Amino acid sequence: MGNELILVVEDNDKNRKLVRDVLTFKGYEIIEAETGEEGVRLAQERRPSLVLMGHSAPRDRRDRALRRLRAEEATREIPIMAMTASVMTADRQKITDAGFDAFQSKPIKVKDFVAAVERRLERTGK
Repeated sequence: MGNELILVVEDNDKNRKLVRDVLTFKGYEIIEAETGEEGVRLAQERRPSLVLMGHSAPRDRRDRALRRLRAEEATREIPIMAMTASVMTADRQKITDAGFDAFQSKPIKVKDFVAAVERRLERTGK
């Protein structure tokens, strides 16, 4: 646990700060982006162990960023977790169908959130 680099792509300042504070406290290095475009650039430059992407961003921009991350060899294997307020079963299916590896419901419950991040990082061997 800890020391891994995590990219947080979230347009909501309060959500981004909460995620940053929680994960920094747990020992993770955090880089942040407000937009999908900025997130793609940071992922290409820094190659994080995990990308946490807010799911409230405009869908077309979020989906475009996700497609770019999946299309490029340098970023295709990075796990991407959606952070979303949509918790209905159909919404969860849409999230995984879109190409996300996992999702975390918002508002986040700190203990569950940290456990989900740790599980995702363990699966990738990072």
